[in-house]
Amino acid sequence: MTTRIFSATTAKDYAHARSLIECYTRFLGLDLSFQGLADELEQLDTMYGPPLGALLMAEHEGKVAGMVGLRPLSDEIAEMKRLFVLPAFQGKQIGRMLVQAFLERAKALRYRKVRLDTVAKLVTANALYRRMGFYEIPPYRFNPFPDAMFWEKTIA
Repeated sequence: MTTRIFSATTAKDYAHARSLIECYTRFLGLDLSFQGLADELEQLDTMYGPPLGALLMAEHEGKVAGMVGLRPLSDEIAEMKRLFVLPAFQGKQIGRMLVQAFLERAKALRYRKVRLDTVAKLVTANALYRRMGFYEIPPYRFNPFPDAMFWEKTIA
């Protein structure tokens, strides 16, 4: 079984990413409008694009399987957004591969830390973050959900 992680660069890649984010929001069952999701979907190539960001995609056996977005939070801190693996591809270590590729890219872009926010009900994702060396921190941004969690990892 072959999984390939690559950076989104084409209009087709960004269209796949948009579709994945839409699947992700349905999967979550939460209203993410407080994060400006509608604008984000229209600006994926600039919000997650070079030179300070990346949209990393996973392709498993030739099919788009997942993604994660990297964007600057500050000069030294990258933010991980929209980590998602389609349900049909979960359990194949694709989430771990995306996080690993994210961390490598963030380090190459000279970020010193990575932060993310999520919700407690994403048990598998939170266990992955903990296994990969993330630790819980106080809120660094507004999140209205009572079970919101905030994670950080030092990478440099």
